Amino acid sequence: MYKNILLSVDLNGEASWSAPLETALAMCRNSDAKLHVVHVIADVPEAVVTLYLPNGSTAKLIERFTEMLNAFIDEHIPKELGAVAHLRKGSVYMGILETAKAVNADLIVIGSHRPTMGNFLLGPNAARVVRHAESSVFVVRS
Repeated sequence: MYKNILLSVDLNGEASWSAPLETALAMCRNSDAKLHVVHVIADVPEAVVTLYLPNGSTAKLIERFTEMLNAFIDEHIPKELGAVAHLRKGSVYMGILETAKAVNADLIVIGSHRPTMGNFLLGPNAARVVRHAESSVFVVRS
């Protein structure tokens, strides 16, 4: 049914990925699909980086999150699924959508918390992914 499944994770919080991970693993096994895992580092304005952070901070941040993403895959995803890590920097929902397009994902699995009034007015990342994705999106509530 599916060939490429993209799982979006936030490495900063287990609550954001624990339920979606189980869903993505089950779907990969049922479809014999390839699993892609993406984490998006939220963009920090360049002026903030140059004024307040030491030189090389961005490179160190990318290196650290690459290590974290690889460790996440090693710890939580069975080797036989051959998960592929993708690290993006920028807008969270755009990073997810760009990765989905790049890997030709036919399903995006993303977590979402229960909406509050502020989310209805502003629109969370999951809602933006659902609205703009070219593929199917499975939203897992936590």
